[in-house]
Amino acid sequence: MADVVANRVLRRLPPPTTGYTVRREQIPMRDGVLLRADHYQPTGEVAGTLLVRCPYGRGFPFALVFARMYAARGYRVILQSVRGTFGSGGVFEPMANEAADGADTVAWLRTQPWFTGAFGTIGLSYLGFTQWSLLADPPPELKAAVITVGPHDLHQSTWGVGSFSLNDFLGWSHMMAHQEDRPRIRAGLRQLTAQRRVRRAAAELPLGSAGRKLLGDGAGWYESWVEHPEADAFWDRLRYPVALEQTSVPVLLLGGWQDLFLDQSLAQFRALRDRGAEVALTVGPWTHTEMLTKGLQTVTGESLAWLGTHLAGSGGPPRTSRVRTYVTGGPGWREMPDWPPQTADRSWWLQPGEGLSETPLPGDAADSVCFTYDPADPTPTVGGRLLAPGGGYQRDDKLARRADVLAFTGAALTDDVTVFGSPVVELAHSSDTPYVDVFVRVSEVDARGRSRNVSDGYRRLENACGTVRIELDEIAHRFAAGSRIRLLIAGGNHPRYARNLGTGEPAISGAAMRTATHTVRLAGSRLLLPADR
Repeated sequence: MADVVANRVLRRLPPPTTGYTVRREQIPMRDGVLLRADHYQPTGEVAGTLLVRCPYGRGFPFALVFARMYAARGYRVILQSVRGTFGSGGVFEPMANEAADGADTVAWLRTQPWFTGAFGTIGLSYLGFTQWSLLADPPPELKAAVITVGPHDLHQSTWGVGSFSLNDFLGWSHMMAHQEDRPRIRAGLRQLTAQRRVRRAAAELPLGSAGRKLLGDGAGWYESWVEHPEADAFWDRLRYPVALEQTSVPVLLLGGWQDLFLDQSLAQFRALRDRGAEVALTVGPWTHTEMLTKGLQTVTGESLAWLGTHLAGSGGPPRTSRVRTYVTGGPGWREMPDWPPQTADRSWWLQPGEGLSETPLPGDAADSVCFTYDPADPTPTVGGRLLAPGGGYQRDDKLARRADVLAFTGAALTDDVTVFGSPVVELAHSSDTPYVDVFVRVSEVDARGRSRNVSDGYRRLENACGTVRIELDEIAHRFAAGSRIRLLIAGGNHPRYARNLGTGEPAISGAAMRTATHTVRLAGSRLLLPADR
């Protein structure tokens, strides 16, 4: 029944071509551990074999989205539960065993009488990481990969801005600790209240003990993540930049402008493109979870086309452009030969009276503004690139009115301004303590005065003085004529990021708090937008 409903909803996809059967497999690893898998076998002609490695179980929605939809279109699918999850042996340690277990699974594939000597990989999020771990030493039989919002570097995801990505990775750890709870009704009820529990824990200090109080006996990895802010040897098993340096497998990257892994998806594209590897990129107006809802038709359609070309050899219509991006606030989908396209920077300068203007103040102007950040009452998270509910494009009018937020707003635009790439904020900034964070946001204020987020940036500073340069999330966005551009500046974004306590204490154990007063000198402070020529 789920297949029928999905096919009706996703009616623009190629229609199903065959039935299929499902049988259970147990796949041996080099240390004797057995990993469970469901084997989807088309009853008609087989177009190719797909390997999907998943920590979230082999039921809905992953069985439907990454197995049934493909099996019904001729692909044999091996949907495997990774080590320590849903009946697979061993202990689940996030990311740590995926390279070895992926290689052992491929070794098992080679021994199967039905294996034709070629396979592809697909999957989203953690399922994408399992693909990068395999691509770090790609087997010759791997002919195509489709990676949807899949990180290759866990350190970059957790500590990339210098502050721990608290809400998302505490929340994910909580989900993993309880996803197999019994009875299922109790597990379902727990998930309904999960975000409230996570936010309550994120508000407590120190982070280590507060997280453990929430997690109980589960998710033993959490404190280790929090106590390793530097990209040291601890993270080596949890990241695979080498995959970007070595693989020549054709890779399709699918992402969302409001996905928490957007920065890595774009870095992956650039690294593979610069090496001359065959890579394509599609980015839509979605959050992480919307890739399985609002974005599902695009994700599945483009995945099938990529696999048809590079695995099944179906000879279907080739992809018409290397890059497809959705221009938010404007005309929608646009095809491009590369990302980002050629642009020219336009500057909006901070002005007295909370204004923005394309005319800078004189260099000797002494105007400045201040705000005080209090870690006991941190500036709250409103929208943005979150895994948790409440992310994406949101009204942020109330955020702009907070006393600990500076809001600079330009005049109504006389023409459209379309931006491709990363906005940059340069601030002549100082503070009364060396331990501060800076959060910046570009929003669009419509003709009715409603403000919504467009792009965010965040940096942890330490003993910084002078001009601070912050690159914001890359965007493809049209600021419409009649709207106004707004720049927000604050000292935090909690609980998306762990608050800066102002003391320099380690995140894992810090509990003392100190307020920080930030000063921004207006002359020399600006927003740069890479605008379409």
